Amino acid sequence: MARVAIVTGGTRGIGKAISLSLKDAGYTVAANYAGNEEKARAFSDETGIPAYKWDVGDHEATLAGCRQVEQEVGPIEILVNNAGITRDGTLLKMTFQDWYDVMRINLGGCFNMAKACFPGMKERGWGRIVNIGSINGQAGQYGQVNYAAAKSGIHGFTKALAQEGARFGVTVNAIAPGYIDTDMVAAVPENVLEKIVARIPVGRLGQANEIARGVTFLASEEGGFVTGSTLSINGGQHMY
Repeated sequence: MARVAIVTGGTRGIGKAISLSLKDAGYTVAANYAGNEEKARAFSDETGIPAYKWDVGDHEATLAGCRQVEQEVGPIEILVNNAGITRDGTLLKMTFQDWYDVMRINLGGCFNMAKACFPGMKERGWGRIVNIGSINGQAGQYGQVNYAAAKSGIHGFTKALAQEGARFGVTVNAIAPGYIDTDMVAAVPENVLEKIVARIPVGRLGQANEIARGVTFLASEEGGFVTGSTLSINGGQHMY
């Protein structure tokens, strides 16, 4: 029986690429989403991957959502924490709500999903958790104290949980993408985007499937000796 993977924020952008890559690798995949029901339905119609709606920043909703997935699809053995939002602004302009929302979803979502899935992985003696961090959690970014703090927190969360899971056959790793050609990046003004690309040594934006391939390796049997690591996929923009 194929192992079950769940990808948060798994119906669009990088998350969609991860969901498809895991499916192509032979896993049974479920995708979580929080907002756009029309796009989630289109995703499921296109891919055959079921999509489940809940807010990963809501602890009780996450526990209930994961229980539903396990009842309908099977025990979750691979967790990809990809869901995230931005609420950019300098500290002087950033509201507490902007700070709180990003921390609650981006970092709190990792805790909530791990809390739901880690015990079963430990009990079964096998599991894979892959957390999607960011180059901006490694290097910082102007106007993103909330996002950079949350993503940096994910890298620390990864290292700590990896130590808890290792002897139980549960690996925990992170991927730190650089600037990837997604709708979020496409919304950046062209003159700003040109400056970003100019700072990337390989001279281009990354592709979502390049992140997905990294996730698929870390989720595999072959990735079993890798834990507590952060894989930077950023075209050489930040060598960390």
